[in-house]
Amino acid sequence: MQVRERALKPARLMILACSQRKRPDPGRIPAIDRYDGPLWQTLRTIDRDGANAQVAVLSAGFGLRDARWTTLPDYDTAMTDATADAMIRGSIVTRWPRPSSARIPDSTGIHPACELAAMANAAGGAFRDIALVGGLRYIPVLESWLPAFTAAGWVTPAARIVIVNGPIGRMRQSIRAWLEEGAPCSSI
Repeated sequence: MQVRERALKPARLMILACSQRKRPDPGRIPAIDRYDGPLWQTLRTIDRDGANAQVAVLSAGFGLRDARWTTLPDYDTAMTDATADAMIRGSIVTRWPRPSSARIPDSTGIHPACELAAMANAAGGAFRDIALVGGLRYIPVLESWLPAFTAAGWVTPAARIVIVNGPIGRMRQSIRAWLEEGAPCSSI
């Protein structure tokens, strides 16, 4: 009996903020297809199949999710200061989405620790190169989670962390450059 080796995913991770612009398709579709802002369009153009990096989304409504595997409905939830503060306070162990009432048990959703652990496992170990991409409310959330991700062993202590924030044109150029750095070598 021949044992088949598992193909590992890249040990590079891009965490991209959700987008206000979404495809209005009915039902649930993969997050990478649901979000349709310029940064997501650039991602799909450069690395649709995930050969250069794994991609997670930080969503105000759904928290941290694997962008290629998580399916999302059409929704409209903005990242407010209060939501960002709650994500920072809750660290990597608070489930998202949050229950609609304090009386509802906190038994739904996924916490960032669970999602990142699964993604690191798919890479065969800790991430060594990370791009954090988003606006001013998203980046502080992601930066606050990095020490816990590192302590858990999902991010190497010496990981290169790239922050992508600023004018949209520059952000598109930056994520393109970062993704292309991780492009697999082709053999002749």
